[in-house]
Amino acid sequence: MTLSALRDDALRSSPERSGDVPGVSAGTEVRLSLPWIRSLPLASLLDPVVHVGGRRYDPVIVLGDRRLAAADLADEEGWWYLQDRVVLEIPDATTPGIHEVSVSFRLEIPYLPGGPDDPLRLPFVFTRELERDATASSVSGDVGRDVTPDVARDAAGDAAHDPEELS
Repeated sequence: MTLSALRDDALRSSPERSGDVPGVSAGTEVRLSLPWIRSLPLASLLDPVVHVGGRRYDPVIVLGDRRLAAADLADEEGWWYLQDRVVLEIPDATTPGIHEVSVSFRLEIPYLPGGPDDPLRLPFVFTRELERDATASSVSGDVGRDVTPDVARDAAGDAAHDPEELS
């Protein structure tokens, strides 16, 4: 069974950036979950392509405030954790409502051999109808963008030392 890469809230308007027209989205984001059983380096995501409403896009990868071409992920040292999603941004804003979204990519599994001198590279294609800006219960964040307060607090050790924080 393949893990779902497009969750109910995967399609959303890009947030406004400085220089954008207030209240107008500059594009659309597709938040891609990792369809593998363990975390992988960001460089494992190869050749992502997004189709929305039948139109093909070569997305930009959004890592926090940075935007990278997909080929530039090869130089990234970060990790794609199971609970996180990689943000694929396309330039055209979608209209409110339901859209057919398809994402194809290859996933390189660096610790499994795929040939005499190459790691395993698996092709994936996920297609489903998604509502733009739908909400869903989730504990996932976006790679390079979100850190949940609980994770940050636990990492700092505050939760173990301050019982008031837990109430």
